Amino acid sequence: MGPLDLDFLNILLPLFLLIGGGFVISRFFSLSEGPLVRVVTDFFMPLLVFYSFCTTKISISEITRLIGAVSLVVAGTLGVTWLYCRAFKTDIRTTAPPLIFMNSGFLGIPIMKLWGGLAAMNLIIIYDQVQTFIIFTLGIVIVTGGYKLSGILEIVRSPLIWAILLGFWFNLTGIEVPEPLLEAFRFGGETAPALAIFAIGMTLNNYKVRLDLHIVTGVLIRLGLGFLLGLGAAALFGFSGTAAVVIVVASALPSAVFSVVLPVRYGLNGQYAGSVLITSTLLSLFILPFLFQAAQSVFG
Repeated sequence: MGPLDLDFLNILLPLFLLIGGGFVISRFFSLSEGPLVRVVTDFFMPLLVFYSFCTTKISISEITRLIGAVSLVVAGTLGVTWLYCRAFKTDIRTTAPPLIFMNSGFLGIPIMKLWGGLAAMNLIIIYDQVQTFIIFTLGIVIVTGGYKLSGILEIVRSPLIWAILLGFWFNLTGIEVPEPLLEAFRFGGETAPALAIFAIGMTLNNYKVRLDLHIVTGVLIRLGLGFLLGLGAAALFGFSGTAAVVIVVASALPSAVFSVVLPVRYGLNGQYAGSVLITSTLLSLFILPFLFQAAQSVFG
C-alpha cells in the first residue's frame, strides 16, 4: 500500500470514469438507474457478499465489533437527525434516510478495493452488510412509521439478506463450498463494484439538485458528523490500522442510493434525499483523500 498522496489518483480516476460513463450514457439514451440498481442489489452484490464471507478470515469477535461500530454511527446520526427534524418541523420519514445511511456498498466497496485491496474490501463488505440489514429493518420502520407486512416481506425476499445469513453461517461453521461454485460466485461478484459505481453516475443524471439550508445541513450531518462518529466508533471498539481507516472513511461516505429508493418505494417524495445524495456524492469525490489522510494520521 503506497503513500496515499501519490497513489490516490489510482482510486479517483476509475471512480470519475465510471460515474461519468453512467451519467453520459443515461443522458444520451434516457435510461433509468432503477433496473440496474435492482440487478446489482439482488444478483451481483449477493454473489460478492457470499464469496467474501466464505473466504474472509475474520473472527467472530471482530465481526461483533464491526456490528457495534456501524450501529453506533447509525444511532448517532439518527439521534442528531431526530433533534433536527423536531427543531425545524421536517418529516423524519424523508429526511432521515439520506442522513443516516451511507453509500458503503456501491461507493465504499470499490474505493476500499482500490485503496487497500482484498483486506480492506472484505472489511467494508461486512460493514456494508450490517448497514444493509439496518436499512431493511430500521429504514423501513422510519419511512413507513412502523412495521408493516410489506416491509417484513421485503426483508424476507431480499437476496442480500440471505447472502449475509448464509455466508455468515458457512464462515462460522467452516463448511467448505465446492471450489467451482465458489469461483463462479467470485467471477460474478467482481462485477458488482464497477456496475455499482456506474449506477451512481446514472443516479446523478436522473435527480434534480435543489440547494437550500436543509440540504447543506443534511450534507454536513452525513459527511461531517459521520466522520466524527466513525472516529469515535473505531476508537471505542478497539480498531486500529487498516480496519480503523475503513470504519472512519466508510462512516463519512455520501448518502446511500437506497436512501432515495426506499422513500420513493413507499410513496414518499424523494426530492430531498436525491438532492442530498447528489451533493454529498460530488463533494465526497474531492474530500476522499483528506478523509483517508485524517484517518491514517489518527490510527496509523
